[in-house]
Amino acid sequence: MASGLSWLSAGLRFWVRHGTLVNYHNAEQAASFSLNSMTVSFSLFGIDLFQSMLITGFYLAVYETFFFIRDSVVNQRRLKQVEQEKEKLHTANLQSQLDALKQQVQPHFLFNSLNVLDSLIDEDPTQARIFLDELSSVYRYLLRANRDSNLTDLSTELEFIQSYFHLLKTRHGTGLGLHVAVADEYQACLLPTLTLQLLVENAVKHNIVLPDQPLHISIRTADNDRLVVQNNLQRKSTRILSNQVGLSNIATQYRLLGGGEIRVEDDDQFFTVTLPLLRPA
Repeated sequence: MASGLSWLSAGLRFWVRHGTLVNYHNAEQAASFSLNSMTVSFSLFGIDLFQSMLITGFYLAVYETFFFIRDSVVNQRRLKQVEQEKEKLHTANLQSQLDALKQQVQPHFLFNSLNVLDSLIDEDPTQARIFLDELSSVYRYLLRANRDSNLTDLSTELEFIQSYFHLLKTRHGTGLGLHVAVADEYQACLLPTLTLQLLVENAVKHNIVLPDQPLHISIRTADNDRLVVQNNLQRKSTRILSNQVGLSNIATQYRLLGGGEIRVEDDDQFFTVTLPLLRPA
């Protein structure tokens, strides 16, 4: 039908352009053309041909519109399905990366703690038992954190860091101090699990910690939902090559969780890390 309509349309254009006058009559078909009025009239089996063309064109338009809409809906569904699959893969990839980061932290922490416990068993059995109790509490938190969520509220993380700091204090004595000043309004804010443990561990690892050269660590909140972890700088004479591993892990976790960027400042007197605090949904 489409080819027939194209042929007829071409013929009409030819007749109008060249002033061709056509008169054809028989019992079933008729065609006439008037140059004066510039109108063309056809009839086919008693039906006006232009009316037939309009009706046919209308149905063709409806047909094309229907299939256009149908194909658009199908394509949108396919696109949505592809996007959902990509999102699932992306989420699974993020989860595997976060799990890998946690696995880097925990064996290192346990190894250090067991070394301290081994020393205490001979030096002070009573303190060794207390230390072991605290170590058990800390490791229960680590296992629960792995199982439950990649994020924890600040209040829970601070409780953990107090237990963790007790283990460090047992080893370093008066050479190590911790000051916490966190406003109540931020207690429910979220941050990646074990963030404070990594920062405190890094501070102890890379600085001199002695009674006559104490290392002071402070944890405080600041405006705009920020948590500031700071320590005085008294670097060890021998630099440890893995100095940036802990900070890199923290920055990576924030990036993977979409939590924003951390800020690190070193002014030769203080080492300061500023962390974004995430508001619970």
